[in-house]
Amino acid sequence: MLRFVRETALLMVGQPSYRVYLAHMAERHPGRRPMSRVEFFRDREKMRYGGKGGGRCC
Repeated sequence: MLRFVRETALLMVGQPSYRVYLAHMAERHPGRRPMSRVEFFRDREKMRYGGKGGGRCC
């Protein structure tokens, strides 16, 4: 139950589940190395806020 609440909260703030990402990589891309947890977090933040180094204006 606590895991579900945590994952829901992360999705509400725009942070997808690393565990779901790992399962996707294992199923769909078995030959590729998945990103580390830190790489995954940084990649998702970059996708959310843009890759120009700055935050969103609005």
